[in-house]
Amino acid sequence: MLAALAMARVGLLGGSFNPAHEGHRQLSLAAIDALGLDELWWLVSPGNPLKQGSDMAPFEARFASAEAMAAGTPIRLSDFERQAGTRYTIDTLRALTDRYPQHRFIWLMGADTVAQFHRWKDWREIARLVPIAVLPRAGYDAEARAASAMGWLSGFVRPDSQAMDWTEWSPPAILFLRLPTNPTSATSLRALDPHWHRRTRPREGASKRDAAPT
Repeated sequence: MLAALAMARVGLLGGSFNPAHEGHRQLSLAAIDALGLDELWWLVSPGNPLKQGSDMAPFEARFASAEAMAAGTPIRLSDFERQAGTRYTIDTLRALTDRYPQHRFIWLMGADTVAQFHRWKDWREIARLVPIAVLPRAGYDAEARAASAMGWLSGFVRPDSQAMDWTEWSPPAILFLRLPTNPTSATSLRALDPHWHRRTRPREGASKRDAAPT
C-alpha cells in the first residue's frame, strides 16, 4: 500500500465521469509518465456544483464505468468525496492532505475546465495548496491560457520540461502538459447512448476493495 511509503507522488483527477471513457484513461496514463507519479487517483464526484442536470447518471453507475476503464492500470478509484461528505474541491484537498501527510499531491484538470476555474470555491486557495497540471484537450489550449484565472496564475506557470520536478515546487505552481489528445467526450457518448448507465454494474466487492485509497 502507498500509505507505507515515506513519500508517494500522487496525482488527483476529480470529475463526474459521466461516463468514464478512453480519453480519461489515455490522458491519465500519459500524465503518470510525464509527472513520474506512483499512482493517479480518480475522485468520482457525488455531484459537481457546476454540472447540475437531469443527464447526470447515478453515482454507482459512474463509479462502475470509471472502475472498468481504469482496470489493470496504476489508476485507483476513490469515493473519498462521498465518504468525507465534501462537495467542493478545496474541502476535498484539505481533507486529503490532512489524512495523507506522507503523500505529495498534484491536482490534474482538463484544459476545458481552466476557463471555469475562477468560479470554483476558493480557487486561489486550491492553487496555494497543491501544484496544478493542466491536461490538454483539442481546441481548448488557447482558451485555457486566456482564462480569467490565468490573470493571477500566469506568474506561477512552470515549463513542462520541469514536469518531473513538481514535488520540489512551492505552490502556487501550474504547468500545461504537452500530451497526445483524445477526441472522446462524455457528452458525445451520452448522446449516442443516453441510457448507458442502466447497463453499467459495479463488480462484486468493488466498493470494499477499491472505494478509497489507503
